[in-house]
Amino acid sequence: MSQAAASGGTPKRWRDLRKRFLSAVVLGPTALACIWLGAEPWTFLIAVAVAVLAWEWVHLCGLRTRVLPGMAVPVAVLAAGILAVEEHVRASLVALLIGWALTWWTAARMRGAGQPGQSAGWLAAGVLYIGLAGIALIELRHDNYAGRVNVIFLFLVVWASDIGAYMAGRAFGGPKLAPAVSPNKTWSGAAGGLASAILVGVAAAAALYPGGASRAAAVAAMLGVMAQAGDLLESWIKRRFDVKDTSSLIPGHGGLLDRLDGVMAAAPVAALLAFALGQGQPLWR
Repeated sequence: MSQAAASGGTPKRWRDLRKRFLSAVVLGPTALACIWLGAEPWTFLIAVAVAVLAWEWVHLCGLRTRVLPGMAVPVAVLAAGILAVEEHVRASLVALLIGWALTWWTAARMRGAGQPGQSAGWLAAGVLYIGLAGIALIELRHDNYAGRVNVIFLFLVVWASDIGAYMAGRAFGGPKLAPAVSPNKTWSGAAGGLASAILVGVAAAAALYPGGASRAAAVAAMLGVMAQAGDLLESWIKRRFDVKDTSSLIPGHGGLLDRLDGVMAAAPVAALLAFALGQGQPLWR
């Protein structure tokens, strides 16, 4: 989600807010319901999301998912995801690396034979970019004791970072954060996003599993920074491909890659933290 500087009149600055709000009203409760209902509904939702993300990435590279080499991206990512669902985490990571290598090799060979589209390296990068996030989200929720609260915490913090950055950036504007990457993002937006992530993280931790407010603030800050880094990464990727949005799937947000950029960056960090803490531990304990 972009942060825009406070330039122009109010209608111009907030003209996409209604679309964003309506999309969030649909997507947010759907995600939270699947998280709450259990690992199976959540896994199904992630499978659908990963398939859409892979489709967007392949089309971003100027290819199609129905034929090689574009087909290699969703096949590799979904194969790794199946292994993660079956609790074979190491095997899923190995499968992801193999899928990345095979996608690169296949795309390089076909491009050498005149296949149009972006470079083999860019196409193969989608396997790791999407696959690591998908595996992380599956693993986080599959913890029977703490999976629900950890994934809810992650999403609330990322959403808070997103919304806080958007609102503060639009309201206050000011110096640009990274004009060469995304000319609309401001330091005020980054500060607002970080503050929102910390406040919501502390409140969410108190509601979900009371205790450890200072640790909850630290974890929320870390995830908030990663979410903003993911937003910048997505902006850089779109600048590289010279597109405004990765697709027009979600009104006011663009594509699913645009909407989940923060989650895709923060989820692997949250999964590593959960692994370090051990089964059954909330991220902030």
